[in-house]
Amino acid sequence: MIDPSPATAPAVKWRFPDIHPEGRKYALIAGAVAFLSFFVWDTLTWPLIGLTAWVALFFRDPVRVTPQGDDLIVAPADGLITMIERVPVPIELAGDRALGNAPLVRVSIFMSVFDVHINRTPIGGTIRQVIYISGKFLNADLDKASDENERQHILVEGRDGRLIGFTQIAGLVARRIVGFVKPGDMVASGQRIGLIRFGSRVDVYLPDDCACQVILGQRSVAGETVLARVQGKTPLGIAQ
Repeated sequence: MIDPSPATAPAVKWRFPDIHPEGRKYALIAGAVAFLSFFVWDTLTWPLIGLTAWVALFFRDPVRVTPQGDDLIVAPADGLITMIERVPVPIELAGDRALGNAPLVRVSIFMSVFDVHINRTPIGGTIRQVIYISGKFLNADLDKASDENERQHILVEGRDGRLIGFTQIAGLVARRIVGFVKPGDMVASGQRIGLIRFGSRVDVYLPDDCACQVILGQRSVAGETVLARVQGKTPLGIAQ
């Protein structure tokens, strides 16, 4: 048995989150431009140093502690809960082999340019579909962005056969969706599955036997906030 007393507990220290490899090249480019500006037009040096710091912060990749349990659906993104409503399922996620054809509750999470933009899977299981669709770059906070913007649909099948679909949506500033997974990949709940550059949105479609655990205006933390709970089950614990 582990003694949890302060005398034996390991020390925990804060550290700056790592920068995701996808963003390191952008931080280096911004830093190089800031360095060169010192010799060309030093008035721009400090603003460019600030831009370099912002780019590094944008691509930060903090460690997250994900609640574990077959009944839990966790938030795939950091941001503001802007919509919770029953809507038709996107045609790419509809059908008998996906989410069906009946409307489902959609929870929309808007990510500002100041939020962490690493996206995570809401449940553990197997990636069944990854469908990328090119489109417009409207404000991601608009409802029609779900149908008109550049987006990527992901369908995950849990160990119990439950299917959860979610969609990464590029926004007004975001210009690229970067995926880390492909069909057939096995993922753990809260595992990194992709990112969207510079402001965007993620929609999650909840099955009818799931009770939503968030409210409008709440802020979610990817991989940590419990977005919904399958009714009639008991959580198993917490893992990192």
